[in-house]
Amino acid sequence: MAEIRIERVNKRFGDKVAVRDISITISDREFLVLLGPSGCGKTTLLRAIAGLGMADSGRITIGGQDVTYLPPGQRQISMVFQSYAIFPHMTVRENIGFGLQMNKVDKAETKRRVTSAAELLHIEDLLDRRPSAMSGGQRQRVAVARALAMKARVLLMDEPLSNLDALLRLEMRAELKRLLADVDATTVYVTHDQIEALSMGDRVAVMRDGEIQQCDAPNVVYESPSNRFVGSFIGNPPMNFLEGTIRRTGDGVVVAAAQHDFSPVPEVQPLIRALSGDRVTLGIRAENMETLPEPGPDTVAVRVEVIEPLGAQNLLTVYVGGHRLKVSTHPSVPVTIDQELHIRFPAAQIRWIDPATDKVLYTP
Repeated sequence: MAEIRIERVNKRFGDKVAVRDISITISDREFLVLLGPSGCGKTTLLRAIAGLGMADSGRITIGGQDVTYLPPGQRQISMVFQSYAIFPHMTVRENIGFGLQMNKVDKAETKRRVTSAAELLHIEDLLDRRPSAMSGGQRQRVAVARALAMKARVLLMDEPLSNLDALLRLEMRAELKRLLADVDATTVYVTHDQIEALSMGDRVAVMRDGEIQQCDAPNVVYESPSNRFVGSFIGNPPMNFLEGTIRRTGDGVVVAAAQHDFSPVPEVQPLIRALSGDRVTLGIRAENMETLPEPGPDTVAVRVEVIEPLGAQNLLTVYVGGHRLKVSTHPSVPVTIDQELHIRFPAAQIRWIDPATDKVLYTP
């Protein structure tokens, strides 16, 4: 068993709080992704799990064992670094087997594990080659093979694909997901790339300013963000936001935004009515708005400012009521610059946010 429990962990660097009172449990063999912008604390948290940077306070257990103050070599972990960290004077075979040699694994077992790891990463033909004679993608495979060969109970990965070009990153992403599904290890993976996070993880923990904002399955984080930051950070393009004014009526509330009156779904009505102010924020994804060439029931008129053809979709920048929104349409929909379009906001797709706390009021 390799369940990781992080209990109220804190870490500071001088006046800077890098990790603030984080508690999370990572299940045995789970693939957890720590996602967030630079400086949010994700690598600091990973290094605390690894023992490369001790927490100032709190507790970390792996498989029920308290490892908070154990050195890295006693934690039964393997780590893949952003910079590969493979030895230039060693062959691929020697690099993959280095950790095994340091742990005094016998030669026959070392050879078997090195060969097996190389075959998994499709680098068995490179075993006698040195890093200087390999591409970046091949070097990354060597780093991953070295980690897998250790057969550690926990695998930690710190932005391992960030140095690769886009096409190679796509290929390696799929390979890693396939490999790690068959490995008996709990994996914690750090990235600032939301596509990596959403496509690879069992759960995604979105971090900001040293705190976890939301931790859930990728589709939940995308479709039902817990707050405005998560909605704005996850998604390409980010979620659209409209500032609305609340009008309380006898039957509930109506929200005026973008020159249109919105009637929130019944579940949200009492939550909006209970807000202390008269403002509320609407959030909606680009692909969740319906576009119509003619006005219809409950539609909003917008003007097209920019058209970005992206192959499988056209991304439109439209202007309405002092707001610019991103709207996704199918390439077959004819659209021209300065054209007036009519957009419908499906009530079930709107996320209502309290502007005082930036928290989403209701998640379906």
